[in-house]
Amino acid sequence: MPKNSHLSWTLRGLRSKFFLALFLFSGKCTFTLKAQGDTLPYSLFNDQLVIYSDLGYSTAPFTILYPFSNSTDRLKYKNNYRNILGFGLCYKWFSLRLSFPLPGYARQVERYGKTAPFNVGFDFSLKKFFFDTDLRFFKGYAIKDAYTWNDTLTPASPNLLQPEAQSLSFSMNTWYFNNKNFKMSALRGKTGHYNSAVQTWYIKGTFNVFGSSNGSYELIPEGLQSNKPQTTSTYYSASDVGIVPGYAYVNRINNWQFSILGGIGGVVQAKFYENNGVARGFLGLAPRYDFRLMGGYSVPSWFIFLITDFDNKSIRFGELIYRQNYYSIKVVVGKRFPEKPRKK
Repeated sequence: MPKNSHLSWTLRGLRSKFFLALFLFSGKCTFTLKAQGDTLPYSLFNDQLVIYSDLGYSTAPFTILYPFSNSTDRLKYKNNYRNILGFGLCYKWFSLRLSFPLPGYARQVERYGKTAPFNVGFDFSLKKFFFDTDLRFFKGYAIKDAYTWNDTLTPASPNLLQPEAQSLSFSMNTWYFNNKNFKMSALRGKTGHYNSAVQTWYIKGTFNVFGSSNGSYELIPEGLQSNKPQTTSTYYSASDVGIVPGYAYVNRINNWQFSILGGIGGVVQAKFYENNGVARGFLGLAPRYDFRLMGGYSVPSWFIFLITDFDNKSIRFGELIYRQNYYSIKVVVGKRFPEKPRKK
């Protein structure tokens, strides 16, 4: 047999073995990738009835910063919140929650007065998007430690009660999560939980209307007002729209799940105050940041979670700065009942 023929046969044999090995390797890789793709990092329990109860509170203090005097540069308005007990259930697309305030207030009524709260909202997910809408209203505040500039008060009765003072916030938010495996339903623990770590960047589009007023009275007490018109206003309000990019991380280890979402961005803001019965408006920019922390213990049959929510808003009129903080903390305990057997 000629040498060239033997060499050609050898090359053909090596080439056949190479393509056979490549085919087997490719098939193995394809099977492995498919198997990994079929394993989701979360478990959802949409076909199980979830009954839960929660206990917590929501509060909305605000601060007005301004050089009122040599000894006073800020007024702290505190609301007297009550603990809220809620009961709810979830099944497939249906969700219902009822809540009512528990007797008594968290702070002394003599020092902080009484606050009437109202809060309603809803949310839903669609593919990589999460939508939430929230309306919050609080009436009844006290200016903390007003005795330092008000001679009618004493350290034994240090706060100035303002029962007509009120604050309102309406928010519409749209979250886009880059990772399709980041599910808010699994993050919050009622109708699902995670099995492994997931992280993603997100973009939050936000629209807000918020502010505080004191009825027909000036929001800043008369003794601290100056010749600046914004110090004699009965209200401060704003509407804004903007984008907050951020980062989210969730993991579950030995049935303990923890997650964090945080971002910082900005909004275009139309802001208003009142002067002699006439509204004055301005256009500007304002910072906005976002922070949520959640965690708890979850197994397929039951769960217990600690959920926090923090929302910060601000308005600036020259030297005067209005800052509002909305935050809530609650503990959620629930039971997931087994899926009903399917009819054949």
